[in-house]
Amino acid sequence: MIRRLALTLAIVAAPGVALAAVAVKGKVTGVPKLLNPVWNEAKDPKANRYTFREPSPTVRADVRALVGYAPKEVCVAALGEKGAPLKTPLRVVVAGGRTSPVTLVVAEGQQIQFENQDPFPHKLYDTGNKGLQPVETAAAKTRAWTPPGPGKYEIRDQLAPSIRSWIVVEPRTVAVGYPDRQGNFTLEVEAGKYTLQGYFNGEPVGKPLEAVVKGPDEQFIKEPVVVGEAGGPSPEAGK
Repeated sequence: MIRRLALTLAIVAAPGVALAAVAVKGKVTGVPKLLNPVWNEAKDPKANRYTFREPSPTVRADVRALVGYAPKEVCVAALGEKGAPLKTPLRVVVAGGRTSPVTLVVAEGQQIQFENQDPFPHKLYDTGNKGLQPVETAAAKTRAWTPPGPGKYEIRDQLAPSIRSWIVVEPRTVAVGYPDRQGNFTLEVEAGKYTLQGYFNGEPVGKPLEAVVKGPDEQFIKEPVVVGEAGGPSPEAGK
């Protein structure tokens, strides 16, 4: 029994041995306060983004509001002392005039792989001219890119104005998760202390939440991660 205990302690203490990941489950609140900038810009008549759809006065304002779609656009990041990039590229699918996901939060040095699943080409570029040049990516082809350092990168497409996404390089990023339509999210981290922070449109939103993860297999965070103000969208949101 003593030998077995000693062997277990030696394995845990050995450098390079990965600890078991804990599935952290929580919930975000305030998503209805996050308005999608692409759709809200498109509804402006001066943008000349025409549509045959007209708003109905019989539909509630909160339903007409062009809020963000949480499973794509809201990212919950677990921030620790120091993050590390994944060993494999992080996939970003380009299809249907959008990217999936829209907001990404990654550790420094993380490679991004854009996958064009549309039947036509795209020319993605970063608006800050920090390395992602508008090179054509043909249908069913991929393109790899590693952001050069910490900061926010806004990604657009010369051929599709509806594509607008953000990559946030935060060196403390340990893991990320995306909430479902009900606001539930899951992310996997090792036991330790973390700050859970929501991101939307490439910016931290709401309030950071401190969390102590103990495990061993999964842990529920009782307090929600606030990503927007309480309540629904403002009265002007659906106009």
